[in-house]
Amino acid sequence: MYLQINTLFSQVQFNHIYVEGSILLVLLWILFKKTANSLNAKKTESSENSDVEEKIKSWTPKPMVNTTSLSALPMENYVIDGKTGHYITINGQSCINFATHNYFNFITDKSIENNVINAVNKYGVGSCGPRAFYGTFDIHIELEEKIAKFMEMEEAVIYSYGFSTITSAIQAYVKFRDIVYVDEEVNFAIQKGLQSSKAEVVYFKHNCPEDLERLILEKNATKRRKNRKAFLIVEGIYMNTGNICNLPKLIDIRIKHKIRIFIDESISFGILGERGRGITEHFNIPKDEVDLIIGSLETSLSSVGGFCVGSTFVVDHQRLSGLGYCFSASLPPLLSAAAIKALDQIEKHPEMLVKLRERSTSLHRSICSSQLTEHFILESDATSPLKHLYLINKSLSHTKQQQILKKIVDYSISKGVAITTASYLSDREYKIPTPSIRLLTSIKVTDEEIDFLINTLLQAVNASTIDIV
Repeated sequence: MYLQINTLFSQVQFNHIYVEGSILLVLLWILFKKTANSLNAKKTESSENSDVEEKIKSWTPKPMVNTTSLSALPMENYVIDGKTGHYITINGQSCINFATHNYFNFITDKSIENNVINAVNKYGVGSCGPRAFYGTFDIHIELEEKIAKFMEMEEAVIYSYGFSTITSAIQAYVKFRDIVYVDEEVNFAIQKGLQSSKAEVVYFKHNCPEDLERLILEKNATKRRKNRKAFLIVEGIYMNTGNICNLPKLIDIRIKHKIRIFIDESISFGILGERGRGITEHFNIPKDEVDLIIGSLETSLSSVGGFCVGSTFVVDHQRLSGLGYCFSASLPPLLSAAAIKALDQIEKHPEMLVKLRERSTSLHRSICSSQLTEHFILESDATSPLKHLYLINKSLSHTKQQQILKKIVDYSISKGVAITTASYLSDREYKIPTPSIRLLTSIKVTDEEIDFLINTLLQAVNASTIDIV
């Protein structure tokens, strides 16, 4: 019995020693492995740091700005002295102004100037904050109410910068799951808004409702994702072509396919329609057929900023979702005062609208009936105050056309006619517009000045330094 107990005790002691020894070996293995991994990690980190340092030393950063020479920039040689009124002084040369959006010559209007001076005396020169953070002045609310009433819409919201208006409006409503049908010639601000929205963008041929409907039918033939909204974005008068939007047919398509429509009236606001209310008034289309109208204070009103008008439900959404409204300092009160007074002038003197259309048509007809048609193509609408002249020789390269048009502009300015080439960010545009000379008319332009413009352009073309064939 004693021998059995002793044997059993020896067996238990052996097993205990075996287990403890095994645990000790495992712990030693883990400890050594951790130490080895730590040493290897340090060696790897040191090697990686060495590689990074070598890469940094060998890296040649790209320049932050384009290396293009300043002389190659389209506006580098043009220095303006004084106001950009009907006459403008460029490099000391007095010129007739066909280059800026001063359609009604509000830049030199004394009543507007006095209104601005009074605003400066009352509010100072800046707003110093976004609208929701102590940047809202009573004059902002007055301007919004005035624009809404003028456009016969429920509500308006103003922005401090024209470019950010359409961009912010698109971002506020269009989301990544949506689809947007857009004219291929829309301005760059619309393109940036679409890019930021990350929605599916479908471009249709310029001012071609038939191509738009074809694309809609193609897209509708495929299964649409749940909660996917469809939008249509166009311009009243296209900045890049000067053509008036074919809105009646687009509205028919919008109703047929249940699409929301946004119209950028940066050019057509204060220009088209009997009272200047834009493209909807021009075609006598009820405004409730349009979901949102975007406009600019920087064209017909000769101020700065932009606005959106629509139903209260639609517009109020921007006060919380429009990035340009929420995070940018509000429009300086003095510019609001300028816009209010300019809008007053248009309301009180609708004959100005008739005069501008007459001057625009006169310029159009004079160009089309002159020898300029041997060298240029004028494709813009006759009643549009914004027109584009394209070289008739389409075989020339894009760069060559730009060079020729710049020479024509330089020559014209030297002779007393201020014109400009249309400038684009060619590497960022969806479709690079054809190089052109952009002409802008005003109510003060006379027939004699139109003839002088045409003769100057002919002289520029015939100059020995310019070869367009």
